[in-house]
Amino acid sequence: MIHTQDIFSITSETTFNTLALDIFKFQFENNTVYRSFCDLLYKHPSDIRLIEDIPFLPIQFFKSHQVLSSKAQIEDVFSSSGTTGTVTSKHYVTDLNLYEQSFNKGFQQFYGNISDYVVLALLPNYLEREGSSLIYMVNTMIQASQHSESGFYLNDLEALKTQLIRSDSEGKKILLIGVSFALLDLVEQYQFNLKNTIIMETGGMKGRRKELVRDELHHILKSGFGVTHIHSEYGMTELLSQAYSKGNGLFRCPNWMRVLTRDPEDALTHQKLGKTGGINVIDLANVNSCSFVATQDLGRVYDNHSFEVIGRFDSSDIRGCNLMVL
Repeated sequence: MIHTQDIFSITSETTFNTLALDIFKFQFENNTVYRSFCDLLYKHPSDIRLIEDIPFLPIQFFKSHQVLSSKAQIEDVFSSSGTTGTVTSKHYVTDLNLYEQSFNKGFQQFYGNISDYVVLALLPNYLEREGSSLIYMVNTMIQASQHSESGFYLNDLEALKTQLIRSDSEGKKILLIGVSFALLDLVEQYQFNLKNTIIMETGGMKGRRKELVRDELHHILKSGFGVTHIHSEYGMTELLSQAYSKGNGLFRCPNWMRVLTRDPEDALTHQKLGKTGGINVIDLANVNSCSFVATQDLGRVYDNHSFEVIGRFDSSDIRGCNLMVL
């Protein structure tokens, strides 16, 4: 039996590694999709002694299977965004309280209590659809904020501009969180000189604009908002935890999350620190689904557990996923 309090009380590498191995065994025994994947790789708990030995489930399985390690009632289903006609990932969540604990405690680890912030959300393309885990997270943060100014701004950039300038000039701590294209829209229309605001981009042009490399995007946003750093959030539909960057392109994970990289040519071989590879995520909060996910992102991991994201695999380039015939 895995106890939630153990996940959020991790304070050392030893406790993380021990719990990760325990959760692997639990999910091997209780998740039929993950068990079948491990069986095809001839991986059994008796073979797994290090977290590097744990098989990582390709994220595409969330598009074709119900990935669950729990028999509890499903409380919500989060789905990824996608163009019309495309198959989207679905994350079946049996414990929304666990998700809320994860994103609240994760934010607190890096930024303090969300209740201290005015939370302004610029997430229009997500608000226009149902099933977004990002919208669920930000909406919960807005409700937890002790400032009446907090809220979503769909397409009213003028109202957002007015509120942002007013709250910032009053010395309030502000979190402006938004998708990249919407933040660019805002600074193309208005110029800011903010002193008390964290600008946090969640990625995503979603076909609305030409894709920009991170440095170019952040340069435009820093100039437009008058700030020295652009923060970033790294999360995905299939997980329950997020990593954060405070502006240098390096993300840090909360204590119950880790990122490893795999060889792009051999999905079962891990890359050395500092070498580019496919991003594998360990999210121990995802105990009721799958905590070991091989993403389609490319990145590098460094010796202090920080990592950077440098791109994505082309779909025709994904290797080592020919076991997806389950």
